Amino acid sequence: MKDFGLSRDVPVKRGATAVLFVDVQNYSMEGGGQSAGLTPDEIATRYGYFFHAMRERAVPNMQRLQSACRTAGVEVLFTVIESLTLDGREMGLDYKISGLFCPRGSRDAQVLDEIAPEGDEIVVPKTSSSPFISTNINYLLGNLGIKHLIVSGVLTDQCIDSTVRDACDYGYLVTLVTDACAALNENQHATSIANNQGYCRQRTTDEMIAELASLGSVDAGTG
Repeated sequence: MKDFGLSRDVPVKRGATAVLFVDVQNYSMEGGGQSAGLTPDEIATRYGYFFHAMRERAVPNMQRLQSACRTAGVEVLFTVIESLTLDGREMGLDYKISGLFCPRGSRDAQVLDEIAPEGDEIVVPKTSSSPFISTNINYLLGNLGIKHLIVSGVLTDQCIDSTVRDACDYGYLVTLVTDACAALNENQHATSIANNQGYCRQRTTDEMIAELASLGSVDAGTG
């Protein structure tokens, strides 16, 4: 194996870093379309762990991460599952088979209030597991001058894993914030994190916030 003298363990840089919150939206939470039509017992069985993990760990960590990124002048972006049409006719086959459908402009397609966009932060609608497949996010990130991509969101073993791997193949230095993600159960979450260690740098929310703090505050004009 040839050693090119390169590393994934590179600290983020102001002006070249974005954080991407993947699919943290009303669809995925209590009362959203993901669990529509299920009985309370079915919801508890299928999504009980997930809802608890989101409310008690992942979403609070996302809020902290988001705040630290804004303070440090890091670009904040979001993806949401959202069709460009009202009937989903343009969606990818996998999403049609899976029934992952949020009509254009629907409440299900809105980012969760707890981490809602501020100002002109970019929200990218997608209809595939990886936004690099069904959106122009690579073009957007390139125009923004992004080289470092911090990833957080859901589901760890599905859209997060696909996003991380595709971003790496597109040439970004990716950091997965491991405790600011969630899956439907602990095993899927842990297994996915273990499996993508070879693709990205992994940090906890506390570790990522400390690194962002070293950039200083935009308002203070430091870093």
